[in-house]
Amino acid sequence: MKISYNWLKQFINLDWEAEKTGELLTDLGLEVEGIESFSSVKGGLEGVIVGHVLTCVQHNNADKLKVTTVDLGAGEPVQIVCGAPNVAAGQKVPVATVGTTLYDEEGKPWKIKKGKIRGEVSMGMICAEDELGLGKSHDGILVLDPSLTPGTLVSDVVDVENDLVFEIGLTPNRADAMSHWGVARDLKAGLLQNEVSLELITPSTSKFNVENRTLKIEVNVEDKKLAPRYCGVTISGITVKPSPSWLQNRLKAIGLTPLNNVVDITNYVLHDLGQPLHAFDASKISGQQINVKTVDAGTSFTTLDGVVRELDAEDLMICDADKPLCIAGVFGGSDSGVTENTSAIFLESAYFNPVSVRKTAKRHGLNTDASFRFERGIDPHTTDYALRVAAIMICDIAGGQITSDITDVYPKKINDHQVFLNFDNTTKLIGEEISKETIKSILTSLDIKVNNVTETGIGMTIPAYRNDVTREADVIEEILRVYGYNNINFTQKLNASISGKLPIEDYEIRNVIGNQLAALGFNEMLNNSLTTSKYLSLSENLKEEHSVTMLNPLSNDLAIMRQSMLFSALEVAAYNSNRKMPDLKLFEFGKTYHNYSSGREERKHLSVLITGKKATENWNSPSETSGFFYIKGIVSAIFEHLGIVDTKEGVLKNDLFAEGITINSNKVTLVELGVLRKKVTKAFGLDSEMVYADFKWDAVLEALAKKTFKLKSIPKFPQVKRDFALLLDENVTFADLKNTAYQTEKSLLKEVSLFDVYTGGNLPEGKKSYALSFTLQDEKKTLTDKQIDKIMNKLQMRFEKDFGASLR
Repeated sequence: MKISYNWLKQFINLDWEAEKTGELLTDLGLEVEGIESFSSVKGGLEGVIVGHVLTCVQHNNADKLKVTTVDLGAGEPVQIVCGAPNVAAGQKVPVATVGTTLYDEEGKPWKIKKGKIRGEVSMGMICAEDELGLGKSHDGILVLDPSLTPGTLVSDVVDVENDLVFEIGLTPNRADAMSHWGVARDLKAGLLQNEVSLELITPSTSKFNVENRTLKIEVNVEDKKLAPRYCGVTISGITVKPSPSWLQNRLKAIGLTPLNNVVDITNYVLHDLGQPLHAFDASKISGQQINVKTVDAGTSFTTLDGVVRELDAEDLMICDADKPLCIAGVFGGSDSGVTENTSAIFLESAYFNPVSVRKTAKRHGLNTDASFRFERGIDPHTTDYALRVAAIMICDIAGGQITSDITDVYPKKINDHQVFLNFDNTTKLIGEEISKETIKSILTSLDIKVNNVTETGIGMTIPAYRNDVTREADVIEEILRVYGYNNINFTQKLNASISGKLPIEDYEIRNVIGNQLAALGFNEMLNNSLTTSKYLSLSENLKEEHSVTMLNPLSNDLAIMRQSMLFSALEVAAYNSNRKMPDLKLFEFGKTYHNYSSGREERKHLSVLITGKKATENWNSPSETSGFFYIKGIVSAIFEHLGIVDTKEGVLKNDLFAEGITINSNKVTLVELGVLRKKVTKAFGLDSEMVYADFKWDAVLEALAKKTFKLKSIPKFPQVKRDFALLLDENVTFADLKNTAYQTEKSLLKEVSLFDVYTGGNLPEGKKSYALSFTLQDEKKTLTDKQIDKIMNKLQMRFEKDFGASLR
């Protein structure tokens, strides 16, 4: 946001250097990101001085050129070749001396150099008004007042305004500071804390006078929730023309292009007082009535930029008796605006519902100065005041008369709100005690009315325009920013408590696992927690009533908080797949959000998605496609890294997966993993097989918190491995065999692994072959063949009994 220092001084008569003022504004929370110079004439006429033409003779080699000698006030007169038809001896003229930089109509710089023109030396240039940026005429040179002294700076003679402009990085909550008046209010409070007391000067409305009542426009507000307050007045007999230079300079300083006096005044008041206004050509208002209402969905409307837009049923419109005229609070229409032929206007000043304006602006892809303010919340009490200020300016500058009373539709007043401030809470939050008198002084300087003061605190009334100050903590923040963060002392003593038990920090565990996955070739995703409700139809487990919905969504694609992290991962996969990147290994730490009858819940997750090849193709290694067992290995590696080994597999009941398993600990599901259903992946335009793991991260952290670690020495005695090749029924799983083996031999059996699976020919129907490896070890002595054979026989008998297995 740009704030003109000259403009700011209209509100507060301050003589500080701009840099010092900028530092104070930054301390107050209005961060000044930079200060730029502005001049109403580009370059500020630097190097342009008054010259006295001593002689003027015809050029010997050019009919349209003349050779002059010019006194520049110092040193010898210089010779300048000039092509202007009106140059003559005795004139006082503006001279751009050698080295001066001038600017063309497009703003491109060019430098005056010493040169020869048709054989005659020229030491500068006698300028026309368009060459200096003082006008558009190029009929001849600009002739100055003959009483001027040669050598005088032309910038001291003509009306050139120089200004300094603050670029303020305004935070979204500070809607009250979106104008020069708002910034001046904060500046006044900050100056008072620095023992500089200055009066805040605001525009007077004493000149507002209804000359006659010859043009009345009836106003009807149909939806008072979307337009809580609507004011309007008519002004007749105006002349639309360019604005005076002072008004143009104010707008140019903050980056606006002047259009005409009426439109410029509405823009001026917007940036002056923070109240958006809109002027309608009264002759284009059918039926002499304004209706504030919504219209039918699909209605076409052409905005000022010439774009035909299709309106939504929720768009609030300003209409006349027949048609829409303006998108309320956002953008005007092409057929109702002020033109050079306008002689009477209806001037609108309103307070529109911020949520409604924001939705409409986002829906149509519009971001205007008006919508920027309306959607953040303006001051509802300034609506009629700003209207009066603008009406007075239009009458003064455009020569009109006020021809109606102000219509003010304000059925339900928006009240200021009450807050109680506790002194003890203030001291606790700030970390230092601030005197009660200082607190009262700061609150009063911020237009916060102190109702009562007790031993424990202050009761106060917050003005409606401070819609970001609604709680005690907000008031304390206001006190602190005006008091000055830099004025809070640091204590010399640091107190800390030492915990007897080291906690498991979530961020540390996430970093450990994130680094592990990155080392395995995974890329981390960072997705938006907002998503579209259409994904809910992909699973019966996801209910619309369980969604946390946005009151003011940016779009329908960002209307709810996600109930599953899967869809965010599939969006990323689709984006990369469409860009010829089919081999993906992705992970994301994030949250899902749920709205149950018992309350809202946030759940932490680790999401892992894999598709395509395991690794990049290489000449010396075969290309392997990732699948279920690959992601299961990744999951196992994560649990092994975390030391969670006491887990069991379970049946997965989730309609997002075609097949899969759960891994549980103490009957709590830690992760769901498997192959995704084709209908789910196809909804994102993905044809390849996708495997996915969803870690219930809260459950993982809880399992870690319950885990105890024991240290033991490395065994001195060797391990022994023995293998079985078993013929089994097809429904027998490796997990069944593994669990049975550990139950059979609890002390010496250390590991069971599956190293081969065969389901081909030469086997009876309904059978399969598993090759299992068993690792045995006694940590106190070396195992004998007799012990080993005994254990293996026990395992064989148990497999035969429980599963009908036989050795191959």
